[in-house]
Amino acid sequence: MSRYTCITDLDHPGLEVFTQLREPQLYHYYEPSPGLFIAETPNVIRRCVAAGYEPVCMLAEESLADEACDILSSWPDTPVYVCPLESMKKITGFALTHGMLCSMRRRELPAAENLLEEIESAALGHAVRLAVLEGVVNPTNVGAIFRSAAALGISAVLLTQDCADPLQRRCARVSMGTVFQIPWTFVPDDWNRLLHTHGYRTAAMALESDSVPVSDERLKHEAKLAIVLGSEGYGLKKETIRQSDYTVLIPMAHGVDSLNVAAAAAVAFWEIVKFV
Repeated sequence: MSRYTCITDLDHPGLEVFTQLREPQLYHYYEPSPGLFIAETPNVIRRCVAAGYEPVCMLAEESLADEACDILSSWPDTPVYVCPLESMKKITGFALTHGMLCSMRRRELPAAENLLEEIESAALGHAVRLAVLEGVVNPTNVGAIFRSAAALGISAVLLTQDCADPLQRRCARVSMGTVFQIPWTFVPDDWNRLLHTHGYRTAAMALESDSVPVSDERLKHEAKLAIVLGSEGYGLKKETIRQSDYTVLIPMAHGVDSLNVAAAAAVAFWEIVKFV
């Protein structure tokens, strides 16, 4: 027997998380405890649930009613609302390719130091590769970097406080749900010191006179290496570059001096991780 509720009115109680609240309001929904975020599309929601996040409420278009119930089969008390596709458009402002939204409870993020200890324990003597994002504010770029990090063997992603939130709806969607699979957390301002204290060498992606190619053999032989990527507009801070053990570039052709940060991350991850 199906357990979803068919609705025609988006003012239905419980749907305000989809229709009325913006991302910052969702973030503070249970303050001082962690708030909510919205996961979108069946694949992303499945990965979110599989990672242990608690669903609060599901909204799906009519054709996806049974699939929505299947995704939440382990959460039988979570309400599932079903509406016509046209109603979904009113919420999003555009036609969703896969019309399904689910509000989820956030979890407490681990302290950066604790996350590093967990990663190193799990590595069992193998090389560890981290990605550090400094001031990457575009949600699409953050999501794309997570997808590459998960696919290409990065152990974890660390983000400075001014980066886009990986659980932001667009980030999670672009990442194809890998934000729920790869360990990550936000780091304090002294993250460079923290990494060096834990024995990491840092490789700053930057166009400097002493930059080495991303294929440099020394990078591949580091036991613990953090690949540091900067903001879309200004790159890395000068102090970050100064404190790094390497500055690294991707050789270019045709007078092009740089790639989009998400594209650069994919190239760097592939080149530095592939022989580890």
